[in-house]
Formats: sequence, C-alpha cells, structure tokens
Amino acid sequence: MNKATRKAVIAGNWKMNKTPAEAKELISAIAPLVKDATCDVVACVPYVDLAAAIEAANGTNIKIGAQNCHWEKSGAYTGEISADMLVAMGLEYVIIGHSERRTLFGDTDVTIQQRTRAALDAGMTVILCVGEYLEQREQGITSELVALQTKIALGGVSAEELKRIIIAYEPVWAIGTGKTATSDQANEVCAVIRDVIADLYNQASADGITIQYGGSMNAANAAELLSKPDVDGGLIGGASLSPADFAVIIDAATKG
Repeated sequence: MNKATRKAVIAGNWKMNKTPAEAKELISAIAPLVKDATCDVVACVPYVDLAAAIEAANGTNIKIGAQNCHWEKSGAYTGEISADMLVAMGLEYVIIGHSERRTLFGDTDVTIQQRTRAALDAGMTVILCVGEYLEQREQGITSELVALQTKIALGGVSAEELKRIIIAYEPVWAIGTGKTATSDQANEVCAVIRDVIADLYNQASADGITIQYGGSMNAANAAELLSKPDVDGGLIGGASLSPADFAVIIDAATKG
C-alpha cells in the first residue's frame, strides 16, 4: 500500500457559521495562505453562503462544497436541497452522514445511503462520514460499527463511482469536544475502513480511496495525524474558521 498514490484532501466544515459577507471575507483570507498546497482544499459552507463562497473562491485552488443534500430530485420536502440544485450552482462536493445530522436531525444509515446515491447520480463527490459514540468505543465495537456504516452507505455504489467517494472517520466523542483520538487510534479505524473497501471491491480500490480523520483535527495535532499511513486528510470543524490554523493543517497535508 502506497500512501503516495492517494490524493490528500483537507475539507473545512463550517457548520452553521458565517453570513455570506463573512464567508467572502474568510475565503479571501484563506486563499493566499493555501495557494501552493498540493493537497485538495475544500470549504463546505452553509447553503446561504454557497454563492458568495463560490464567487470568492473563483480563480483559487479552493473548492466549495455543501454540508448535506436530500435524496430526492424535487418534491414536498420543505427546507431541503437536492443534489441537482447544488450541481446547478457549480458545486462538486457534499458532506453526507455527518454525526450532527445523524444525532440531531434523524439521519439513519438508510437515509445516508439514499443521500449518497443521489449525490453520486448528480455527479458529485461525496465526503461520507462514519464514526462511533464514546459508549460504543468503550464497548469495543468500533470496528464492527464503522464497518457496518460503511457497507450500508456504499450499497449499490460501483467501483467506478467509488472514485467519487471520500470517507471521513469522525469519532463522535471527539467532535467539538476538544478530545481527539490518538494518531494510532485514528489510523487503526481508517485501516479498518480500508479493509472493508478491499472486501467490498478489491485491493486497488482500497489503496486508492482517500480516508480522512474528522475528530477535532487542529493546527497542533494535524502533522502527527496526517503522518499515519492510512490517514489521507481531514474533515476540519472549528479550525477551518481560522485562516492561520487551517493553513497549518493544509501545510501538514502537503508535506504528508
């Protein structure tokens, strides 16, 4: 397995932060700091910020993504946004299955699979989130749970479509808590995910898929986490709102 064959991807998840004007300001501040990055740089912003972020990122190496999409193309789904709508705006990336969507808004493994299918059908690249709660880690079922989440989400996804999937391992107990899985813990679960991909598809697919770590990666711990053989990038929460901190993480990914 050669980590150099995979593309490192650092994606910021802004969550429910920033107005359109603030989004322009933040993208404009980040852009010059990451212009020489060899990894892919993505900012996943709130729906209302998408147009402003796309405008601000024009001409830079920053790609803009959304934080969710619905599984239907249209219909009576008040407050929802379809993948086709996102593509019509020029977006390439969308986060699916973030733990906050699962915990706070009722997403299940089944609806995450449906959202993933819709995004792939629309031509998007999916950042697919999987991860366990603290009690599940303490029960020793992390590997089984993450494997199950991965298998269900990828139901019906072909090996060719898998090339537009990035998997983000995000231990729920380490999101927004300041707690972080050790680099060895993060790598261990990312390796489990890679083994699942090998079983579902083949070793070449497993070797080629980008697997991020998404549990409170920050400027202080990014280099150690990204040095691990199965950690190919990060899904960054709070640190993505700080241009300086985000740039440090990008630099760590660039150096590998």
